[in-house]
Amino acid sequence: MEELRSRLVRLALENAVEHGGKALLDPVVRRIAGELPELRPRLREILPLVREILSEVNGLTAEEQLRRLEELGGAAKAERKRREGLPELPEVEKYGRVVTRFAPNPNGPLHLGHVRAALLSHEYARLYGGKFILRFEDTNPANAREEMYGRIKEDLEWLGIRWDEEFFQSDRLELYYRVAEFLLEGGKAYVCLCRAEEFRERRDKGLPCPCRELPPSQQLERWRGMREGKYGEEEAVLRVKTDLRHPNPAVRDWPAFRIVEAPHPRVGRRYRVWPLYNFSVSVDDHEMGITHVIRGKEHEVNEARQRTLFALLGWEYPTVVQYGRLTLAGAKLSKTEIVRGVERGELHGYDDVRLGTISALRRRGFLPESIRRVILEVGLTRVDSSLSWESLEAQNRKLVDDLALRYFFVPSGVWMRVRGAPELGEVELPLHPSHPERGKRRLPLRYEEGSLLVLVPSSDLQELREGEVFRLKDLMNVALLSKSPPEAEFRGLELLPGVAKVQWVSGDPVEVRVLKPDGSVEEGLGEPALRGVRAGEILQFERYGFVRVEGTGREIWVVFAHR
Repeated sequence: MEELRSRLVRLALENAVEHGGKALLDPVVRRIAGELPELRPRLREILPLVREILSEVNGLTAEEQLRRLEELGGAAKAERKRREGLPELPEVEKYGRVVTRFAPNPNGPLHLGHVRAALLSHEYARLYGGKFILRFEDTNPANAREEMYGRIKEDLEWLGIRWDEEFFQSDRLELYYRVAEFLLEGGKAYVCLCRAEEFRERRDKGLPCPCRELPPSQQLERWRGMREGKYGEEEAVLRVKTDLRHPNPAVRDWPAFRIVEAPHPRVGRRYRVWPLYNFSVSVDDHEMGITHVIRGKEHEVNEARQRTLFALLGWEYPTVVQYGRLTLAGAKLSKTEIVRGVERGELHGYDDVRLGTISALRRRGFLPESIRRVILEVGLTRVDSSLSWESLEAQNRKLVDDLALRYFFVPSGVWMRVRGAPELGEVELPLHPSHPERGKRRLPLRYEEGSLLVLVPSSDLQELREGEVFRLKDLMNVALLSKSPPEAEFRGLELLPGVAKVQWVSGDPVEVRVLKPDGSVEEGLGEPALRGVRAGEILQFERYGFVRVEGTGREIWVVFAHR
């Protein structure tokens, strides 16, 4: 028993190390079946032990998991798999420990574009035994949404991304204020009262703002006025002093703080002066010891601004690793578009199946590992990339094919009478063709006036020719006598090569509704064994596709994933 437990622990640890510190039940069970075939007949028996081991392994830190795996001799394999497709991080040797971060704005749901930054940052932190930080960049009260904090964390956890520390920028205003006042006192920042148009005109010509050279004492007085309510929105802005001859006008004296009167979902109206993105990011990256920033190349202007602040404060800028833009063909990925669509009622929530959000993919039955694989395959290229649904579906199919139990479902069906069919009563089929240990299900057959009645897809029936012999899948061969009314004649039970196969259901069917990726609903009937499925299960409707169960009862609601 001890030897068995040790082998199972090793497999669980390998899975945890490969997937960001969290071992997942289904992949571990698949690995047990593949690497320890003698245990296949006992999978149900040992499942409680496997769950116990997963709980134990997932309670360890990433470093503890790797150490225990090394003790069991499995670390080398895990390391190879984790490194596959990912280049080495630059300048690792100059830091004592790699520290990365994922810093979402809680103004909308996570989609595949965001997840790339999260996965890569998390993967590299774990690869080098470093630290991964989750930091909510929520310094714009006007667009921070309370529900998004929990949604984002739920999506990350589902993907197997576990963070070592968690921060909210809305809790750090006093720190940002202290840095701002240090800059004002040193003549490295100023409070600008100019109208935005006037400032831009001067800036573009490389001319200084009249507010720029006022003494620190006057700047600090204006700063207090911003905080105490002397100025309204857009009447005062704190700017960082930079080179007015910088080739990019957007970098010249960029704005660091502005006044926002809107309440914040976490801290209410406690503050009215809020840092802009480049200021708070810079302060936090320095204070949190971030060594590597992994982000999209569209942040080049932001990086230039941040570097000026680091230089003014005498800080060393982190190593930056950039990648190109990532889109999912045909999916809405803009957070602004998604939020607007939900608010207008054009989308049925952030998990609307028409979206490329993480919650929508989860709802459809995509496994987190399939998403991890397609993102890590793209890797760190600076070339803009577009993922196809086909590549995402192909990765998911590899994973769910071994997991999904099989059932019969007929969409838009018509009842067909089969004359001369033997009275078999029912047919017994495996729940999974490759896993007999998972059991069987029984499909009752319906007879009327001596003939078998089966429901077949109307589309399949229309493609057949009268007189053509075809097979009712896993049941019998029949010859089509008539399309209207639908009638066929029994032609034997043996499997005939080269004949078309048609899906069917017969006795005691259950109503099924399938939510398709375009938002439409397809109705049909399924075999009675579907009454025993549970919400959240991923199934395969044979000759139709993979689906995820969303609701059970008098009728079964499923969401279509892919074929």
